[in-house]
Amino acid sequence: MGPLSLPPDLPDLDPECRELLLDFANSSAELTGCLVRGARPVRLCQTCYPLFQQVANKMDNISRAVGNSSESHSCARSLLMADRMQIVVILSEFFNSTWQKANCANCLTNKSEELSNSTVYFLNQFNHTLTCFENNLQGSTHSLQLRNYSEVCKNCREAYTTLSSLYGEMQKINERESKAEFGTHLCIDVEDAMNITRKLWSRTFNCSVLCRDTVPVIAVSVFILFLPVVFYLSSFLHSEQKKRKLILRYSLAAIATFRIKPVGLISTQIASLFVKPPSALTVMKILPAMQTVEGKLEGGLTILLENSTVMTQV
Repeated sequence: MGPLSLPPDLPDLDPECRELLLDFANSSAELTGCLVRGARPVRLCQTCYPLFQQVANKMDNISRAVGNSSESHSCARSLLMADRMQIVVILSEFFNSTWQKANCANCLTNKSEELSNSTVYFLNQFNHTLTCFENNLQGSTHSLQLRNYSEVCKNCREAYTTLSSLYGEMQKINERESKAEFGTHLCIDVEDAMNITRKLWSRTFNCSVLCRDTVPVIAVSVFILFLPVVFYLSSFLHSEQKKRKLILRYSLAAIATFRIKPVGLISTQIASLFVKPPSALTVMKILPAMQTVEGKLEGGLTILLENSTVMTQV
């Protein structure tokens, strides 16, 4: 028996289908290189979106293409469904999945043809902030641990605050529009840029920005903490005031009692002195009573004056 050979009718790709496959291979290689180069720091969406669109277009061309031989040997069938592995399909799904996980649609316009205005403005502000950090670090000869970053915190506070506020506004707009397919994240480029800036600001430079809501929160917290003190103090003062009122009331009642009976007795006896001359025995009886009433009146008036003074001070 002679050597084995392949059958002469082995099916081969049409030239048109081979051209589509080579285009997809070249575009995939370029996109893969771009994704790897932009992995750290993350620059996927802003640098690779033209290549992603190119790969998507090549895949669409393969899906719609029909070979010259017959419908059964179309390019779509030969390149996408001819074997179990389906390499072209696997690569296309990988690129689509990576693009969706990165939420690159949030950085681009509706047609994904270019970066959106908000993304461009944010990236410019991000670069401006990093430039501010770098400029205020120049001229320092100390090590990273001993370096004084007070100039960075002072001179770059406005740039950092602007960038942080812009990021917050983009988050609110994204949540309102629900544009992202995976949750409400912004595109990975914007998120990574903000994370880098925050780590530099808080961890490396040890800077801080006073939040606008901090002062009201502190004021409310202090007010709540002092509420029990105010309550118990007011209760104590109110009870003391009641006690003083009761003491004053009892003092006035005692003085009135002392006034009614002895004074009435003395006035009667004194009036009798003018009717007829008093005898020595009558005078001896009246003098002790007058001295007793006088002492009680002086004591009552003293108590009244003391309580009046206390009430005036309160």
